[in-house]
Amino acid sequence: MTDLSHFVSGKRVAGTSGRFADVFDPATGTAEKRVPLASSAEVGAAVAAAKAAWPAWAKTPPLRRARILDRFKALLQENADKLAGLISSEHGKTHDDALGEVTRGIEVVEFALGIPHLLKGEITENVGTNVDSHSLRQPLGVVAGITPFNFPAMVPMWMFPVALACGNAFVLKPSERDPSAGLLIAELLTEAGLPDGVFNVVNGDKEAVDAILAHPDVKAVSFVGSTPIARYIYATGTAAGKRVQALGGAKNHMVILPDADLDMAVGALMGAAYGSAGERCMAISVAVPVGEATANALIEKLVPKIEALKVGPASDPASEMGPLVTAQHLAKVRGYIDEGVKEGAKLVVDGRGFHAPQGYEDGFFIGGSLFDEVTPEMSIWKNEIFGPVLSVSRAKNYAEAVDLVGRHEYGNGVAVFTRDGDAARAFAHDIEVGMVGVNVPIPVPMAFHSFGGWKASLFGDHHMHGPEGVRFYTRLKTITTRWPTGMRAEAEFVMPTMG
Repeated sequence: MTDLSHFVSGKRVAGTSGRFADVFDPATGTAEKRVPLASSAEVGAAVAAAKAAWPAWAKTPPLRRARILDRFKALLQENADKLAGLISSEHGKTHDDALGEVTRGIEVVEFALGIPHLLKGEITENVGTNVDSHSLRQPLGVVAGITPFNFPAMVPMWMFPVALACGNAFVLKPSERDPSAGLLIAELLTEAGLPDGVFNVVNGDKEAVDAILAHPDVKAVSFVGSTPIARYIYATGTAAGKRVQALGGAKNHMVILPDADLDMAVGALMGAAYGSAGERCMAISVAVPVGEATANALIEKLVPKIEALKVGPASDPASEMGPLVTAQHLAKVRGYIDEGVKEGAKLVVDGRGFHAPQGYEDGFFIGGSLFDEVTPEMSIWKNEIFGPVLSVSRAKNYAEAVDLVGRHEYGNGVAVFTRDGDAARAFAHDIEVGMVGVNVPIPVPMAFHSFGGWKASLFGDHHMHGPEGVRFYTRLKTITTRWPTGMRAEAEFVMPTMG
């Protein structure tokens, strides 16, 4: 059993609270590591380290900050396999899926490298006689990120590269289920030349979260997780005077119109519903075929593909889907399937009977499941299952399909598959969802756009990364100046440098 640590002021620091949580290998069901659960005092020490490091970092020219992040990006690329291996061993997702997660995180670092341009303000000359006005964006100070188990590398990188580039110091509280990725990231940042204390990691549970929310020196909090916790983070953080962006749950639909390329839609559904065992906030968990013929053809094509899905450990290159992250989460997903059957949905493919490969019988495995004839009154339509369970909710026509999507409390992501440009345009403009895909099953925006849903999927005014991320991690200041006539400096003949 390996004991993990925190990371404060440029080095790993052992936990002192005396409280630990087991970190499992989901493929074997074996607890292989222990992660310390930070006390309020330990969180305070990390915040104090960040606060002490922040003034010098804030005054570091953005170009120099970008150069450190550029070195960090190179180190991420060099260590991508190692980082993906840590993710797979603690989360359970396949190695290729974990590599994809690392790549999407690197894209945010690449965006943050443009910070000298992104922080440029505006200027107006002669707002009055010999009076000029200009604006600039300044960092907030110490900011924190509270991140989920499903993307232990990518989601933190939605946050801290932009925060650091803007001149903030950062405290990361990763999920205690798979904390090793955050610790390796901290080491790579230090190796890249980030000053000690500018980036810190405190592992923990609710005690650590509450300590972050209550600490007066933490100026902003970013969060990704379930809607109940997002609502709590937002209410508690804003009540304490903090800026908060809290991304919550999702129930993403894919509307399939009769003219859609059905083979394309089926292939997209397989990856979007069963990739990463459905443990994605952008997973498609409800397919909405329009018309009986479309629905029947969809089911006919889906069933053999789901039954042939290769479920196994991340160590097997043939695996298309790995296990769920914990035994508790496995029990929760099984419970949702049981409930769907009781409520009258038609269970077409039952993943509960999956038998794990030899040597992995104690792993947290379940096969892919498929429900048909799911209605909005059922729990499997209402709730975010966060597992490899796809529901089919049939719609008679386009209007009914749009209404079905629109009535859900979540508004994170949605997709429409069609060849009809008019229908796709109307759908994209009218649907009350924050991220829309047209013939794209998982419409996660690239790093230079911003990520975030609507309704109960987002609490706060700012989406993550992209331009919204820069606005979230900075404050706008406007300066009005007038100068008296005075002495001019003598001429200089040396090339001026700013680096």
